[in-house]
Amino acid sequence: MKVFTHEVTAKNGEVGTLTAYVPTHFSDFGDQALRKAVIICPGGGYAHVSEREGEPVALQLVAAGLAVFVLDYSVAPAMYPTALTQLAEAMSYVRQNAPTWHIDPQKILVAGFSAGGHLAASLGTMWHRKLVEMGFDPEMIRPNGLILSYPVITAGAFAHEGSFENLLQTKQVAAWQDQSLELLVSEQVPPVFIWHTVADQAVPVENTLLFVKALQQAHVPYECHLYPNGPHGLSLANSSTATANNPAVANVASWIELLKTWLATFY
Repeated sequence: MKVFTHEVTAKNGEVGTLTAYVPTHFSDFGDQALRKAVIICPGGGYAHVSEREGEPVALQLVAAGLAVFVLDYSVAPAMYPTALTQLAEAMSYVRQNAPTWHIDPQKILVAGFSAGGHLAASLGTMWHRKLVEMGFDPEMIRPNGLILSYPVITAGAFAHEGSFENLLQTKQVAAWQDQSLELLVSEQVPPVFIWHTVADQAVPVENTLLFVKALQQAHVPYECHLYPNGPHGLSLANSSTATANNPAVANVASWIELLKTWLATFY
């Protein structure tokens, strides 16, 4: 496996870091054997980037045969759209290099946790509109799927206020509304795998429910899993990512295997 880093630069010059985990392509596979890829956006409320939601998840997906890239994007005081343009640059970089890494350019997904889920879903809802206005080629930055774990979605009644305050550097709720992603869903959003815990007290499960409702109305394929117990920020929800505040929760830990099945059957 090749592990390396690459700098991705936002339109305003802010630099993020993409860490790549690219499995070795053995000659026995032949040139036609192409793998899927995932770009992971860890959470952290747009205040920091959680390490627990990066490498541990990446290694699980690498073991399943995917090429994986973890984005360490710019956070507060960096403002919107800094992180989003870094993600778009990362997507373009991976797609440009897909032949070299034996990646199928039409099977590059974006995953996000918590505020990273907002970042991933922002690309999924804006790739053909707002990002085009910023000068991006839509076909280079279009994600082929979204993987959302307890995502921040809505800027409405169930908003995670800290994420929007950090993202937009304002406490003025009226200024957040353009970031309410359930309002931006269209048929152009790619297929979605999404999960949340009902007991989440930090990012209410209504964030996921509102997004799923919008996907349903737009006829976008999705798979949604809701777990009754478990706090926010569980990552893999097993011993490898457990902390005092984010314990292992046995039934929630099933999400990664459900994701692998979805990736194998849907894609």
